[in-house]
Amino acid sequence: MTPTMRPASTDTSVLAGRTAIISGASRGIGAAIATALAAAGVNVVLFAKSGTDTPGRLPGSVHDVADEIRALGGAVLPHVGDLRNDADIEAVVAAAVVEFGGLDIVVNNAASFDMTPTAKMSMKRYDLLHQINTRGAFALTRAALPHLVQSDHAHVLTISPPLTLDPKWLGPHTAYTVSKYAMSLMTLGLAAELASTPVAANSLWPSVSVATEAIRTILGDEVASARSRTPRVMADAALEILRRSPCDRTGQLMTDEDVLRGAGVTDLSVYRLGDAEDDLSPSWFLPEA
Repeated sequence: MTPTMRPASTDTSVLAGRTAIISGASRGIGAAIATALAAAGVNVVLFAKSGTDTPGRLPGSVHDVADEIRALGGAVLPHVGDLRNDADIEAVVAAAVVEFGGLDIVVNNAASFDMTPTAKMSMKRYDLLHQINTRGAFALTRAALPHLVQSDHAHVLTISPPLTLDPKWLGPHTAYTVSKYAMSLMTLGLAAELASTPVAANSLWPSVSVATEAIRTILGDEVASARSRTPRVMADAALEILRRSPCDRTGQLMTDEDVLRGAGVTDLSVYRLGDAEDDLSPSWFLPEA
C-alpha cells in the first residue's frame, strides 16, 4: 500500500531534475527511497552489486528496480558495482555526472549485517562489515563531494542510527555496532567539516522493524509482516529530509517517526503490515522510551 497521508504542505518540486546516487539500491529500503525520489522527478542512479536476481541469495537487482522506475516514467541509471572497489565508486559517480550533468544527493544505504559475537568473529567477516558499512559510505561520499559542492541543493543521507552508549547495544554484536556507529559519526563529522558549504549531512534510522528482504529472511515472512512496517516509511522520511533546503538541518541523527511527525504526519498506521501498533518490534540502537 502506498501511503497517501503526507501533509498537504509537503512540496517535492524542488527535487525535480536533481540527481541522486543510492547505494544498496537493488532491494529493501534503498529501492524504496530510489522509487520515491524518482516519483518526485529525481534522476536516480542505482548502485549495487546485485546485477541479477540470483537463486539462493536475497531477491532483487538494480535492473529489476530500474524497470519498475521506468514503468512509472522515472529517469534511472542502473549501475552494477562493488562498494568495496574504489574504481567502481569513481565509475558510478562519473556515470551519474555524464548521464545527468551533475550530482545533488548521495544516499548511503548499502549495509552488511552480522550479529556474530567478538570471540567467534573472523577478521575476514569483520573486514567485510567495515569495508561496506564504514569505508563504503565514506568512499562514496568522498568521491561525490567535488560535485555536491557545486549543487545548490546538496544532501548526504546515511542510513545509520542515533548514538547511544547503552551497554544493551554496545555489548552484543560489537563488530556490527561499531561499523554502524562509525557511519553516524561520519555524518556528524561531515556536517561540521562542510558547515561552510551548501551540503547537508544527516542520518536516518527506522523506529521499528522494516520488512526488507533481509528481515524477512531472518524472521520469516509471517513474523516480519506482523511486527514490521513497509520500507515506504523510510522512503517518505528520506523524501521529507531531502526536499528541504540543506541549510534547514544538518548533522542530525533522526528516526523516520521523528521526521514524519515533525512534518505533520499523525497517523503512521498506513505503513503497518500487521494488525496493531503494539505488535511492532522496536528497532535496534534506540534509547529505551
